[in-house]
Amino acid sequence: MSEFNYEKSVKRLEEIVKALESGEFTLDKMIKLYEEGVAISTECNKALDEAEFKITELASKGNSNND
Repeated sequence: MSEFNYEKSVKRLEEIVKALESGEFTLDKMIKLYEEGVAISTECNKALDEAEFKITELASKGNSNND
């Protein structure tokens, strides 16, 4: 499995949304695209949660050093 890249994942999500909105694909293909989009979205949300946690942790450490 390749390493997760947030920016590439967001770009792929944008491509999936455009493809789904176009209506140019069969129902089966659209369902597969939707499933891929949900999986990517889940990974992106996980990455954002982890980033938020790290930032909160760093901010907390920075504030405790200023006391």
